[in-house]
Amino acid sequence: MAAHAAVPTRQPMSTHGLGLPVTLGVIYGFYAAFLQRDGGAITWGQVLLGFVSAIVLAGATYALRRGGRALPRELRAAAWAALAGVAMGFLVSLSDTSVLSTVILALVVAACMGGTAFYWFYTHEDTPARPPARTAS
Repeated sequence: MAAHAAVPTRQPMSTHGLGLPVTLGVIYGFYAAFLQRDGGAITWGQVLLGFVSAIVLAGATYALRRGGRALPRELRAAAWAALAGVAMGFLVSLSDTSVLSTVILALVVAACMGGTAFYWFYTHEDTPARPPARTAS
């Protein structure tokens, strides 16, 4: 009896992993445009700022989620810390605060995110498989 070879089929594009980056990007973009607005009328520059901010943050988040597993846990946590620190620093800089307070807040956010991410990666990597269930003999 002859066996038939499996015919490869075209897989539709998966949207797995796009929900979080897109959601964060949209919220971040709206908030960046809101901070730049300062109570006046909406301008095209503010819309462009929000759109570009959303695209950059969503792209960076997507890239870290997709390619981050190739990095050791320390570098991976540092990458997430840098992303969070830069993102927060940019938002704070839009609200017309001093450079010193912007840098301090960005460093605090980066340190907190780095510590949290390292803890998460350290405790959730290389977990052994669940032992097989015992059966009563």
